[in-house]
Amino acid sequence: MPKLQLFISIIMHLNMKKVLFIFMVLWSFLGKAQEEDLKVGLVLSGGGAKGLAHIGTLKVLEEAGVRIDYIGGSSMGAIIGGLYASGYSADELDSIFHETNFNILIQDNLPRDAKTFYEKEDSEKYALTLPFDRFKIGLPSGLSRGQNIYNLMSQLTMHLGNVNDFSELPIPFFCIAADVETGEEVILDEGSLAQAVSASGAIPSIFSPVKIGDRLLTDGGVANNYPVEELRRRGAEFVIGVDVQDSLMDRSELKGVFDILTQISNFRTINDMREKIPKTDIYIKPDISKFSVLSFDKGKEIIDSGRVASEKRIDDLKEVSKRQKPRDSEFMIPRIDTLQISTLTLEGNNNYPREYIMGKLRLNYFTKFTFEDLNNGINNLSATGNFNRINYRLIPNEDDRFFTLAMQIEESQNKTFLRLGVHFDELYRSAALVNVTHKSLLFTNDVTSLDVIVGDNFRYNFDYYLDKGYYWSLGIHSRYNKFSDDISFDFARQNAGLEDQAVSRLNIDHIDFTNQIYFETTFKQVFSFGIGAEHKFLKIKTETLESSSAQIPDNVFENSHFLSGFGNLRFDSYDNKYFPSTGFYLNSDFHLYLYSSDYNKNFSEFSIAKGEIGYAVTPLNKLSLRLKGSAGLKIGNDNTNTLDFFLGGYGNNLINNFEPFLGYDFISISGDSYIKALAELDYEFTRGHHLIGSANYANVGNRLYSTGEWFSGPDFSGYALGYGFESFIGPLEIKYTWSPESQSSTWFFNLGFWF
Repeated sequence: MPKLQLFISIIMHLNMKKVLFIFMVLWSFLGKAQEEDLKVGLVLSGGGAKGLAHIGTLKVLEEAGVRIDYIGGSSMGAIIGGLYASGYSADELDSIFHETNFNILIQDNLPRDAKTFYEKEDSEKYALTLPFDRFKIGLPSGLSRGQNIYNLMSQLTMHLGNVNDFSELPIPFFCIAADVETGEEVILDEGSLAQAVSASGAIPSIFSPVKIGDRLLTDGGVANNYPVEELRRRGAEFVIGVDVQDSLMDRSELKGVFDILTQISNFRTINDMREKIPKTDIYIKPDISKFSVLSFDKGKEIIDSGRVASEKRIDDLKEVSKRQKPRDSEFMIPRIDTLQISTLTLEGNNNYPREYIMGKLRLNYFTKFTFEDLNNGINNLSATGNFNRINYRLIPNEDDRFFTLAMQIEESQNKTFLRLGVHFDELYRSAALVNVTHKSLLFTNDVTSLDVIVGDNFRYNFDYYLDKGYYWSLGIHSRYNKFSDDISFDFARQNAGLEDQAVSRLNIDHIDFTNQIYFETTFKQVFSFGIGAEHKFLKIKTETLESSSAQIPDNVFENSHFLSGFGNLRFDSYDNKYFPSTGFYLNSDFHLYLYSSDYNKNFSEFSIAKGEIGYAVTPLNKLSLRLKGSAGLKIGNDNTNTLDFFLGGYGNNLINNFEPFLGYDFISISGDSYIKALAELDYEFTRGHHLIGSANYANVGNRLYSTGEWFSGPDFSGYALGYGFESFIGPLEIKYTWSPESQSSTWFFNLGFWF
């Protein structure tokens, strides 16, 4: 009792500050006695495809039971880290990136069904496109605008809804970008997560910079590829770092200018790591020496390299886990199959009206749609080439059934382009293409294009197209087409009534000058219906004959102007114009010829109807089957045979009523009606390389359909074996063809996009 009284007496004599100090000391000792809860931060460096190793590390962290409380990253580290912070598990990330085609993702390649028919034709004949404003050649800011990357990130982070502050994500997150103008480090920790990680991952020269606010941003690795200090500042008590940056190469490994430039760019980041590694508690360095920033095709190996390197620290990671409390609950990403839009907000559409954008999106208010529908709409807008980038977010309304589609559009400032192409085939021979395309000449949503083709045969194509989206679009087309080819004299005598002469073959000069004005409406980009009027001047002559005849004065077969009205119906869902592996194709055309200047004095009104249907399917891996059928007939006057159907040769850009037919040379078979079938097997033995076997059969003649001869066994057949390669200037194709009727063989070779 005396001791207790003494203790109370001592306490009473102490002042209040001392009492508070004693309690604080006692409380700190009590806290130490309780379970520790260590706050762990994860820093992920950039490295392009090598950053996939981060997924392997995340798998090991989960296996060790480490709870990540903060994530910071740059470039690919931002993309992986941002998705993990948004709630995805390591296994889910593995599945996502395993199913992603990075060749499509990195490039601006859009599916063909995202383009109008004009856009399809426009994008499938030029090898190189350069800005050409004010007649000055420019260079693009990147090989890709990065729209496909953004689309994927936007879809994967849609579940975040209204979250603008990245500290409110399931795991607080930030990423690093670099200001293109100043080189300054920019910390992104609010706004659109998809836009932020897209900016951080905009690898210079590969992806165009991303505009956020008033700043133009590029790859965060340029400014700070390992933001460990910022992670510490945000509260991380213990830092785990994964470094997938390149190491410096010795001189024997520097074998080209690209290696030297890469080495120079690595000087700063590698020197920075000397200070950053000591600030990292567990430093993980996967062996990524065998890979490059674009080795996405080796993703499985790269992910495994991250796992192997991390497992070496598994004991240390388990010790970290023991110093943490378990996560309160696992975050479950909600599954959303369909959406409904109640509102569309637009920013940045200064030149393109709201109706035009709505027409391209093809999304109706209060109507259910899927993410695929939304991506298709965004692709439709991207395919126009009128926008550098299209950012969008789906924001849930108070009623969770409906969303606001908030779009930020960055319009392209480039209005004029210079486009180049080269081509060789057996009919037109060598050709070089120079094109000038200008947008918004008369209206904001029009395109004016002029092709000038020089080489063995001069040609030109002029197009003006006013795209009205949902409504009828207007087109004006003009072309001059010329080629020369040898045909058998017997063929010419049979079709033109020539008298016998001492020649076996005639060289025919064929000149076509065509002008059209038409209206077209499209449905879901793959279906088109058009009507229009056409003027055509056709001149066919030969210099081979020694003297003219009464039937062929001046050795000219045709020298007439024709006026006609036309209509066409088209459907094209092929995935590839030249080597389709899936899809359906339909092209039907009807021309009513009303007037002719009548050089041969035998014109009377007639019509020509023709159509083609095709189907492609891939029943086995890498093996595609293509089936095609086509037919045509003349209705009315039989005298104007210069517009009959002429079969033979191989090509994708034949004019008028010339039709390819394997096994025969160009202009070998003719008649006022025909029917043809083609079957092909295409084995893509490695990416872009094709082995193709073909067989085609046809009946050709006059009045096939009135006599019923079209339904008889085929009179003509041909077979081919060929090789095709998808090069950056267009397809390279070699075909050996043979016909059993003529017992002769023919080789066909072409290089480059057809134009």
